[in-house]
Amino acid sequence: MEGEAVLIAGPTASGKSALAMRIAERRGGVVVNADSMAVYRDLAILTGRPDAGDLARVPHRLYGHRDAAEPHSVGLWLGEAAAELRRAWAAGLLPVVVGGTGLFFKALTEGLSDIPAVPEAVRARVRAEAEGVPPDELHARLMRLDPLTGRGLRPTDPQRVLRALEVLAATGRPLAAFQASRSAPVLPLSRARAVVLTPERAALRGSIDARFDRMMDMGALDEVRRLRDRALDPALPAMRALGVPPLLAHLAGQLSLAEAVARSKAETRAYAKRQDTFGRHQLAGFAAAAPDAAEAALSETGR
Repeated sequence: MEGEAVLIAGPTASGKSALAMRIAERRGGVVVNADSMAVYRDLAILTGRPDAGDLARVPHRLYGHRDAAEPHSVGLWLGEAAAELRRAWAAGLLPVVVGGTGLFFKALTEGLSDIPAVPEAVRARVRAEAEGVPPDELHARLMRLDPLTGRGLRPTDPQRVLRALEVLAATGRPLAAFQASRSAPVLPLSRARAVVLTPERAALRGSIDARFDRMMDMGALDEVRRLRDRALDPALPAMRALGVPPLLAHLAGQLSLAEAVARSKAETRAYAKRQDTFGRHQLAGFAAAAPDAAEAALSETGR
């Protein structure tokens, strides 16, 4: 079993976690998180983090281990995931890596871009210059300075736009230039069984809406209220997690609760569509399968 792993990618609410649990339970495994928001301890409900019953069935790693005030990244996750894989193999366990962040899987199986560390003074200066600037204006600034990187980023993703501005300020080179070269992968696909779930879209939309309703019943609004009370930088990744901005707007009196819920569902459906597109086109080495056929697809992949 040493050196092998199961990788399960796909859009939110597609059944990835349940599949990972079944495989880990049956084969003596450990579930390793590959979702960029599930790392934050402040977002247990809105990220569908494993509950006590799940943890009693199989061990889980890299869930809720970061504070929302600490920005996470693909580079940090890759180092953490590599350590968890080694621990699992040393203990004779099968790592089952599951999540919806496609970039995590690409970094794990294809290597990570060798981007130099940005000095703290440069980071602070860039962020001070960006404070209060609307996201679309930040993106326009990047397009003027670094159109190569800017074309690959959305104006609605200020965290990555800021990252690109920081790298440019620190190195004088576009972030995209560094992304073109990659380190050796931690886990080549030749050593893994990998699947990306491709659910029927109408069914997925229904699952997303039903799941968000359950999250609200479980206390998602109180979770966001506690996050608001921390007065964190709104540009932090955790503050932009699905459901957080609309529910914050409701708490600020800008949206009714019904409007906030509807917007959260719509944004989640749009995100799931992007995840599905990424999985189909960027995770080429993964077997694509409907959720009810995923276990069979996994048995046919890998070594």
